Amino acid sequence: MSILEVEMSAALQHPVGPHTVDEWLALPPAEDGARTELIFGYLHVSPAASNEHQFASLELAVLLRSAIAASGREDLFAVQAVNVKISSAIRTGLIPDVVIVDRKQRGTSYPAHALVVAVELWSPGNTREERETKMAAYAAAGVPFMWAVFEEDDPRLVAHRLERDRYVVENVVRPGGPATVTASPIPVTVDLDDIMDW
Repeated sequence: MSILEVEMSAALQHPVGPHTVDEWLALPPAEDGARTELIFGYLHVSPAASNEHQFASLELAVLLRSAIAASGREDLFAVQAVNVKISSAIRTGLIPDVVIVDRKQRGTSYPAHALVVAVELWSPGNTREERETKMAAYAAAGVPFMWAVFEEDDPRLVAHRLERDRYVVENVVRPGGPATVTASPIPVTVDLDDIMDW
């Protein structure tokens, strides 16, 4: 177990829970659209995403797919809401809202090392502990870039780059016009007004 994984476990102040990544992947999909993630062996169920959340997620996926096509990169793919096996050792599996991956893959999940960018749309229901834990999990898994989109009173996109096992903020995009995000394998021009148009 890495130092970061130990820090993550200590931060939760309880032992890793009973559920494994394989058990998590074997769960049937929820009929009501809820998402179940596995964080340190414990199942965390989020209610079905709001229409606004789904709109923003789709707009981001389309934006990333277009940027990948414009760059000529044939080794990158943008996908929404996929299962990601973060770590069997710390029993963590997440469902980012959007990802850029380095392969097409059959089945129901991606390994963490396939992720190039993980995008999470934080809603008011996401606690600070949940946000920090997920970011630490992506960092521990070595995901090079992590974007956090805040849907609250202060809407913004914060793009992070992984440096020495920690995320550092590289770009902050706010409403009011397009801006280029460089915390990505390709530059991406983002207009938050278009993504959060509700």
